[in-house]
Amino acid sequence: MTAVAPILAAHDVTVAYGDRRVVDAATFEVGGGERVALVGPNGAGKSSLLRAMTGVLRPSSGSVHLCGAPIDTVERSAVARTIAVVPELIQLPFEMPVHEVVALGRLPHEPPFTGLRTTDHLAVAGAMDRVGIAHLAHRDVRELSMGERQLVFIAVAVAQSAQILVLDEPTAHLDIRHQVDVMELLVDLNQRDGTTVVAVLHDLALAAHFFPRVAVLSGGRIVADGAPAATLGPEQIRSVFGVDPALVRLPVGAS
Repeated sequence: MTAVAPILAAHDVTVAYGDRRVVDAATFEVGGGERVALVGPNGAGKSSLLRAMTGVLRPSSGSVHLCGAPIDTVERSAVARTIAVVPELIQLPFEMPVHEVVALGRLPHEPPFTGLRTTDHLAVAGAMDRVGIAHLAHRDVRELSMGERQLVFIAVAVAQSAQILVLDEPTAHLDIRHQVDVMELLVDLNQRDGTTVVAVLHDLALAAHFFPRVAVLSGGRIVADGAPAATLGPEQIRSVFGVDPALVRLPVGAS
């Protein structure tokens, strides 16, 4: 649990689909300026918890607070200016050049009916450059590789210039070099810009190396939360993930 005043918090949140609880009375607070990874096995409830915390999904019970206010009382435009979400990979059914897709990140900031301003164009160009996709600006997103498309949607979130960046499996479909590039980008956004970063990850080594705080979700509950050395120890890996810890290579000092 964070000692910093929470900018985003779930209190006793339960998410259920019919009779099946996927998140069970979970409490998870994120302080302003933190960088937190959320890990756990498939079906642990990680994505559902994120969707509840970003206001996309209404929890069955419990509450979510954004900047101290119940998120369901905050105007959707204000939520969009505060939280940028990179979901699991999106498929676009129609032709759209990369720069237009990235420009979607500016929608929460655009005055109605006026379109993109100079500041918006600069933000879009800056986001593409920062993510390393400026050379793809005029390509049709549908023609890109899955890894390149993943980078495009990360650029959308960067262009949004929100205080909080929430990512669901941001390294899926990326090769090892691009995985590291994305992790280093998240560190840079956090340390240089002060962006609060929350990311669901499956790769425990990436989580341990690039995130000072790792929360472990199992069976819909937060079962560990703290420094990687404490939350990703051998017994935790064995009990939560059901594998031999020797098979999981973590950075020195993380376990």
